[in-house]
Amino acid sequence: MVAGVDIGGTKTRVALCAPDLTVVDRLEVPTPAAAGGAAMVGAALDAVGQLLGREEARLLGVGVGAAGVVDARTGRILVASDSFRDWAGFGVTAAVEAALGVPAFLDNDVNAFLRGEAAAGAVAGERQVLAMTLGTGVGGALWLDGTLYDGPHGAAGEIGHIPGFGGLPCTCGGRGHLETLASGRAIAARYGERTGRDLSAREVADAAAAGDPQARAVYEDAGAAVARAILVTAGLLDVTTVVIGGGVSRSWALLGPSVERALAAEPPVSGHPVRVLPAGLGGDAVAVGAAARARAELTESCEA
Repeated sequence: MVAGVDIGGTKTRVALCAPDLTVVDRLEVPTPAAAGGAAMVGAALDAVGQLLGREEARLLGVGVGAAGVVDARTGRILVASDSFRDWAGFGVTAAVEAALGVPAFLDNDVNAFLRGEAAAGAVAGERQVLAMTLGTGVGGALWLDGTLYDGPHGAAGEIGHIPGFGGLPCTCGGRGHLETLASGRAIAARYGERTGRDLSAREVADAAAAGDPQARAVYEDAGAAVARAILVTAGLLDVTTVVIGGGVSRSWALLGPSVERALAAEPPVSGHPVRVLPAGLGGDAVAVGAAARARAELTESCEA
């Protein structure tokens, strides 16, 4: 079997996958982000060990999806938020390989999310896909001609940090980025500006579902911004499909219709509609995608 590891800011999820990427067993543990890179990988390794003990499986390889900008070729974290101590510069794959004695591979978490959805989720079989994750921030990734495209610097598809979405300050230091309207943090902040109430994005969604007009307006703005980002990408790369995940996407009944309305009002320049789908794998997407990367690399190595 192969293992997929999703190292997030608060939780680490490990999935043990059969060769067809069916999740045989999974385990979620807290991420010791404040304790440093070695502790974070150590927690993931402990979880892998527990799963192997429960399933008595032979491990062939490990894929890791991690938050931050990563160098997938060397298996190192390049840039990480200040939520993580001693994470930037950490050699993830070297640590995993040394501990487990099997090949390991590293992806950015949003790239891993897309790999998972393309391999076994909502966009399985699709050739041209934009993935967006709407969580605390906004991430993006590209699947072009049936393969992940990460660009020369590993930053292709980072739709959350392109300008042109107003003038609000972004957490990255820029202004007017998609993240200022469509992230969970932004939804809570925009609602607070309108009402003076301090609610979480989940609570804003509940208020919108209950008919709160200010909450509905915030989600309408978020959906329109997501649609604009989709149109930009479709105009540049002619993507045919978009898959959206992350915590905000769980309120798809609120977000989806606003996205569709905006796309209908201004369709792509190609004249062909873009399909927009919610993620199909839920919380397993990143771990399954990381496992898919490991499976692909191991298969290629065997064929070579």
